[in-house]
Amino acid sequence: IMDADALNLLAMEPARCGHWILTPHVGEAARLLGISRAEISRDRFSAVSEIQQKYGGITVLKGAGTLVSSPDIKVCPYGNPGMATAGMGDMLSGIIGALVAQGLAHGRAAELGVWAHARAADFDALLNGERGMQASDVLTSLRKVLNGL
Repeated sequence: IMDADALNLLAMEPARCGHWILTPHVGEAARLLGISRAEISRDRFSAVSEIQQKYGGITVLKGAGTLVSSPDIKVCPYGNPGMATAGMGDMLSGIIGALVAQGLAHGRAAELGVWAHARAADFDALLNGERGMQASDVLTSLRKVLNGL
């Protein structure tokens, strides 16, 4: 599972692998494709597909309506603006990694991880509001979400 600086290094030295999960936000996606953030935002579906084709594996393009390309593109309808905080991507990577470690196929782990992460953030926002949300708040709600509340 590659996020943050691992994606920046990959952009500098492109490689292809069928067994990784890339989790870029718009800025990282722009670096991976060598185009502007505006171009990524203009057509997120093409961007996630191009990253997946270029680098292989599974691609999760984070942001409002997170996209998972495995290679079919799935859209997560959950999540909220409170998730735009430090550590939230780390939390998502950890959730996906835990699901992979439990034996889920990479594509399914990415899809379920994105869904659970977003639903936990929505549950926390319902209880505590979006302002001031931290990644640890999502962790607190994650268990409830995975166990069906």
